Amino acid sequence: MLRRSAELKLALAENAAPVLAVVDACEKTIRAGGKLIFCGNGGSAADAQHLATELVIRLRGAVARQSWPAITLALDTSAVTAAVNDFGVEEMFARPLHGLGRAGDVLFGITTSGKSANILGALRAAREMGIVSVGLLGGDGGLALPLCDLAIVVPEIDTARVQECHITLGHAILTLLEDRLVG
Repeated sequence: MLRRSAELKLALAENAAPVLAVVDACEKTIRAGGKLIFCGNGGSAADAQHLATELVIRLRGAVARQSWPAITLALDTSAVTAAVNDFGVEEMFARPLHGLGRAGDVLFGITTSGKSANILGALRAAREMGIVSVGLLGGDGGLALPLCDLAIVVPEIDTARVQECHITLGHAILTLLEDRLVG
């Protein structure tokens, strides 16, 4: 299990271009006054919350910087449950994205399968709204891949291994972003 996790991360490290493209999009958004928006289900919802917090509070204690705008769409249980009840699971993240997102923002859709209906709905909404969509995906990217402007696909179907890579990728992206914005 630890070897497989390490092998996947090493394979992802062989091609830095997708990571750097995501960092470029995030840097452009933050410099323009936009925000980063995250969504995911289960453990990916926890990753979404974790990454948004790293931006709003701080990533590294040794780096003095201001707070940057980031939110997760899975945090408000009242909004999430109302959206599912009133509009269906596909609108669970799309509905709040319509109210909170703006053209030029960046949406991170985190899904280990690439098939989550609510992530697909959010990616479609992002496209309609002019929001840059970033997929942190697993397997072959699934149905989410063609809906993403930028995507990093972990070539694995074991959910735990994909999630381990997603949080590592998230930390790498945010570290590079912080270096650019603070440096």
